[in-house]
Parts: sequence; structure tokens; C-alpha cells
Amino acid sequence: WIKEIEEKLKEDNGSGVYYLEGFPFIITGEVSLMYSQDGKGRRVHLLLLVPNLDVAKKINLWLDTKGRRDYDGRPIFKISCRDFTAKMEEIDDKIEVIPAHVWTPWFGVFGSKSGFDSLEQAFLDKVNRIHAIETGISSDPEMNWRIKELNDLALVSFSDSHSFWPWRIGREATIFILKPEEKLSYDLIIKQIRENSF
Repeated sequence: WIKEIEEKLKEDNGSGVYYLEGFPFIITGEVSLMYSQDGKGRRVHLLLLVPNLDVAKKINLWLDTKGRRDYDGRPIFKISCRDFTAKMEEIDDKIEVIPAHVWTPWFGVFGSKSGFDSLEQAFLDKVNRIHAIETGISSDPEMNWRIKELNDLALVSFSDSHSFWPWRIGREATIFILKPEEKLSYDLIIKQIRENSF
């Protein structure tokens, strides 16, 4: 995918926004973490928002030391949520880690089958690096607003486009606000997520 992005998309002057036929993209990905913590098997999917291709390549180099990326659109690693988030911060503090579809039973951070009872339990001393959760199609904002721990976090919802099911693109959307005097950039998107201001 990186080779294809390099060949077909053009970055807008270091903004972290890449364009294909006038349509903007930022670099994203999803990983599946499967590991044991507190005597229980954990399965958590995390989204990554990445500032540019150079940072994506650094992430891939590190992931290649932990397992294989080449057999699935959402590769699986035996890394804890805490350790994964700490490494992303070390690689680049602009990387945004977002727990994906948080309520799905098997792969959500709050999933009943393999998740946690709180974000702090999952991310430990790196919970402060979590600025948003993804609702996914398993919940809506009203459901999440009932959980006090989530009150200050941004709620986002994105398409399941890591799989080869093109009709899933756009089934969910998060709308970011661009003021007339602002220029679309990765930094602007991350600022709105971190400040919960979109």
C-alpha cells in the first residue's frame, strides 16, 4: 500500500494530507493486539492516525521485528495496549492511537469477551495518550456518553476500509470542521481530536 500511495497520491506541502484526484487522505491503519493480562486473554483492535509516510515506514520497521504484516489487512501482534501506545509515542508523538469499535465483544477494548473494564486498565500509565475512542457500528454517541470515563474523550467513527469490501467505505463518518482561514492538515485533524473540538 505504501508503494501505491507513493506512486498515486501527492502530499500537499508537508501537511500530512495526501490527494488522489482532489480527494484528501491521511495515513491510517489498524492493528489487532492479542495477549494476556491479569490472567485473561485480551484481543483489542487499535486504529492509528499517522502524520506522514516516513513515520508509517518507521512503524512498519518496528512491527516487522514483532511479527508479520503481510498476511492480513489488520495484522496481529502479541503486544499489550500499553506497550504498543508507548512505542508509537516514542516513534512520533503525532501518532494518534484510538481504540477501535470499542464495544464489539471479541475485539473492542470494552468487549465482553476479551476486553477491559476501563481504559486505564488497558493502557495503564499511557492512558493519557488516548484522546478518542471509535464507536464503530456497535454503539452510538448517546450510548458512550453514559460512561463517565469517556466524557472528556472525542468520539469518532470511521469506515472498515482495511478489508476488501469497498461498499463499507463511508458507511460511517466523522466530520471535521475547517474554518475559512484554516488549511486542511494532519495537525489540524489531530488538534481537533485531542481537544475534542470537531
